[in-house]
Amino acid sequence: MNNFLKWFFAFISEILQGFGQIFVGIWTGIIQIFNISKYISLFKEYSTQFGVLEWILSVISIIVVIAIFALLIFIIILAVRKYIRFRHSIVSNEDLLEEISVLQQRVLKMVKEKDEIMAIKVAQMGLPTSGTLSFAGAAGQLAAGGEGQTDGGEAAAEVTDAGIVQTNERRFSKLMEVDRFYLNYAPPEYDDQVTLPGLVERYRNFACSRMHLYYDPKTIRLFFAGMASTKLIILQGISGTGKTSLPYSFGKFLQMDTTIASVQPSWRDRTELFGYFNEFTKNFNETEVLKRIYSSGYNDDVNLILLDEMNIARIEYYFAEMLSILEMPNADEWELDIVPNEWSSDPIKLDHGKIRIPQNIWYIGTANNDDSTFAISDKVYDRAQPINLDEKGIAFDAPDTPPIRLSFSHLNAMFEEAFTLYPISQENLKKMHQLDLWVIEKLRVAFGNRILKQMGLFVPVYVACGGDELDGIDYVLATKIFRKFESLNLAMLREELKELCAYLQKLFGKNKMNESIAYLERLQKLF
Repeated sequence: MNNFLKWFFAFISEILQGFGQIFVGIWTGIIQIFNISKYISLFKEYSTQFGVLEWILSVISIIVVIAIFALLIFIIILAVRKYIRFRHSIVSNEDLLEEISVLQQRVLKMVKEKDEIMAIKVAQMGLPTSGTLSFAGAAGQLAAGGEGQTDGGEAAAEVTDAGIVQTNERRFSKLMEVDRFYLNYAPPEYDDQVTLPGLVERYRNFACSRMHLYYDPKTIRLFFAGMASTKLIILQGISGTGKTSLPYSFGKFLQMDTTIASVQPSWRDRTELFGYFNEFTKNFNETEVLKRIYSSGYNDDVNLILLDEMNIARIEYYFAEMLSILEMPNADEWELDIVPNEWSSDPIKLDHGKIRIPQNIWYIGTANNDDSTFAISDKVYDRAQPINLDEKGIAFDAPDTPPIRLSFSHLNAMFEEAFTLYPISQENLKKMHQLDLWVIEKLRVAFGNRILKQMGLFVPVYVACGGDELDGIDYVLATKIFRKFESLNLAMLREELKELCAYLQKLFGKNKMNESIAYLERLQKLF
């Protein structure tokens, strides 16, 4: 045993001596680096034989070395300061999160106490507290000192076998107003003779002559093709290019004003967009967006909802439920839960607390890319059609053009006709397949079935509006597929991007796919 202990002591001592030599060596090196006296003695020893040029070079060398030392010290001090600030911010964030957690616990405790007090008061009045009975009647009786109580101690509101709360109170004032408006509604006389090329030209001339807005024909073609491929369109680009004006003026052109929802940075959930039920007042706080969705179920108009500055808050927070709904293949399942139960006084088209999302409504979002906004995620981009507005429109002369009334049925019929007449050619589909295989092999990015399906709807309508098939394919590639490259380490993929530009020209021909090539070249410059 003694031999083992002697060996173990010697073994550990040898390891510790190694660590000690490391620290001693580092400290010795630092001392030697800053050994100014040694440097002075060396300079005195050799400078006695210096010529004029050697004196100049030696002075320059000393200045350079001093500058390097000063720079190293500055970098070390800066790194320490940044680390201290980083640690301070982490501690501050943790303190805030802890304080928020405490406040949430207090709120939950207060809500629980409020519910217990309400239950005690209701029990004292002899009202039933079980089942799906709404407290609307009970709250009114409490406010009136129990005068609303009927004989026998039963509440004024009753629940039927179907789960419907029988009550005379109304919680949807705006939606009830829509019901009253459409009681004696007579549909307008729609212009169902217009074609897609004619629609592009008439809207462009209307925007110019009546609203002094100037749009390139390609922009309008892209807008209509986007409407055919998805219910969510994102207009993005620099400020002042007409992103908000485009859906606004299009609503004026159709004589159906666009509903504008100005997104705020504080939006965190769907209640900001669709409203919420106030448990205290027993009223639903309806928004104009909810009202427009509900009224769209009554008419055959083309309805637009504008989400202005949509990425000033996270889109996945306030629009998440709608993104999921719009992804459902069966349009009959497009329903939005508004309230958990059904009242006998609810609006006509509200079915068991759910509102149907009609097909004749589109959501148009405008997005700026700057420090005040959030980046739009792939989840949103995949379900939307981005349209880039990066240039201001050039003024032109147009004849005075009045607005029209366009029905959703006719617009949808024109889209369906375009799908039949102008499908993507088999040759281009084959080239797309080859491009897909090349991108997967080189960059590990696939096109995806959703994007290919949207392309199959986008390109025919773009062609029907007067565009070229390859231009339509090019635009979808640039905005929905090659855009995904931004999430890659592009600094390491410069050669692959150059090869992709060359492959596009080889596959589709020279002077083609200009949108995609310009975008890929811009990526090479940025990263």
